[in-house]
Amino acid sequence: MTQDLAHSVRPSAEARAQAEGWWRSAVIYQVYVRSFADSDGDGIGDLRGIRERLPYLAELGVDALWLTPFYASPQADGGYDVADYRAVDPLFGQLSDADDLVREAHRLGLRVIVDIVPNHTSDQHVWFRAALAGEPEGAARARYHFRPGRGAGGELPPNDWESVFGGPAWTRTTGPDGTPGEWYLHLFAPEQPDLNWDNPEVRAEFESVLRFWLDLGVDGFRIDVAHGMVKAPGLPDIGRTEQAKLIGAQVLPFFDQDGVHEIHRGWRQLLDSYAGERIGVAEAWAPTPERLALYVRPDELHQAFNFQFLTCAWGAGPMREVIDQSLAATLSVGAPTTWVLSNHDVVRHTTRYGGGEQGLRRARAAALLMLALPGSAYVYQGEELGLPEVVDLPDEVRQDPAFFRGDGQEGTRDGCRVPLPWSGGAAPYGFGPGGSWLPQPAAWAQLSVEAQSGDPRSTLELYRSALVLRRELPGLGDGEMRWLEAPEGVLALSRPGFVCTLNTLGDEVTMPVPGRPVLATAALEFAGGTVRIPSDSCVWWAV
Repeated sequence: MTQDLAHSVRPSAEARAQAEGWWRSAVIYQVYVRSFADSDGDGIGDLRGIRERLPYLAELGVDALWLTPFYASPQADGGYDVADYRAVDPLFGQLSDADDLVREAHRLGLRVIVDIVPNHTSDQHVWFRAALAGEPEGAARARYHFRPGRGAGGELPPNDWESVFGGPAWTRTTGPDGTPGEWYLHLFAPEQPDLNWDNPEVRAEFESVLRFWLDLGVDGFRIDVAHGMVKAPGLPDIGRTEQAKLIGAQVLPFFDQDGVHEIHRGWRQLLDSYAGERIGVAEAWAPTPERLALYVRPDELHQAFNFQFLTCAWGAGPMREVIDQSLAATLSVGAPTTWVLSNHDVVRHTTRYGGGEQGLRRARAAALLMLALPGSAYVYQGEELGLPEVVDLPDEVRQDPAFFRGDGQEGTRDGCRVPLPWSGGAAPYGFGPGGSWLPQPAAWAQLSVEAQSGDPRSTLELYRSALVLRRELPGLGDGEMRWLEAPEGVLALSRPGFVCTLNTLGDEVTMPVPGRPVLATAALEFAGGTVRIPSDSCVWWAV
């Protein structure tokens, strides 16, 4: 018994678009722009390619799409180094393409969320070029964090902060005459200097940028490094190395400072001044679910990514603990919980869960668990195809800056960013009329959208069926949930008129039949009022 149990009645585009409080139950699909669809044959995905594939997303059954940065950028970090926040990079098209994409998405009942990158700019941004050319203590440098170095000749960085990508978080400037000068802060790559959010010009500029895109019609913003804009006064030392391992484990002088919340409250007021329920989504790393919940208080942002769920180990115990903590934290502030299994910065969960057939079984089961939980869910492009991480990319094709710096993150983010397979038996599998910027594995011919469409056993059809049922069953989306008694290693949760059972064990489990099965990731066997649930599988029941 698999996902063919679900029928295919879909709400109209108008009904989807008019849903009140839409973000509380929304399923939002992350589009990594350069790897989704290429319209012009240069091997890089673009906005026109996305627009052409919007019917696929509408058919999949998601409510919105989130686009990674497509702004003018030298692409030192996949577009997260922005040189002009109001311009589209020629790699991805032009401003009219963004406008066309938003309008077509809205016609299909899909909302559009775009990335905003407020913690840092590109070193090619006009502001930073002016800062390098300006005098120390000048107005141009006050928009960033410039400091004199320590040591007799200023040869040491101003403090011991490390870049998330590895190495010092400071780079020393060189004057026009070749003499070494001040240092500037960059928590990520040297090409990404951090902005100084104590500067009124910075705050005013980003309010203007947000208005620019809201006026164009976008439905909200995913805020990159929403926890990072405010630094502790005096920029104090941390006193230890390997600081990247502390992110999300403790409050750091450069992350999760309380001052960020004033900024987000101001942005919420701006979002609320526009019609149509525009939203803000925090990419925020916080050491506890309680601190993460601060970002989604009633007067702040609408959602915050739940990285604790993403990083949770496979198993009934740890999963239940994370779910309980997450729901309790967001309930305390009246916000919906968000659930996510993969994104463009982490190893795909098919591979994280063990890879091969076992990893795929677990990934399919985890998807049904995620979509059964209260709140909103995020789907990273390709997870609906069961794509694994590409772990054998040649060094010469890598582009992740963390790979080249070496001692920070593992440098494996390119493996989850390989362009999608759409159709055909050979690369680039319908990605575009040319090649693809990262090589696609030969095995992906069997994982393409074309290969999986219509196959009731495929992961794509599992997602399609689950998203149909999520809309049709009144107990899913935001709302109440309670745990049911279940055998050890099994999670059983109840929503109004609905039960979800997840077997995380390596063996099948026999338990009483809780209702009428409507969706399952593996075949079930029934006998005398009991059901055998296979290992690493999940079942949805109507009750």
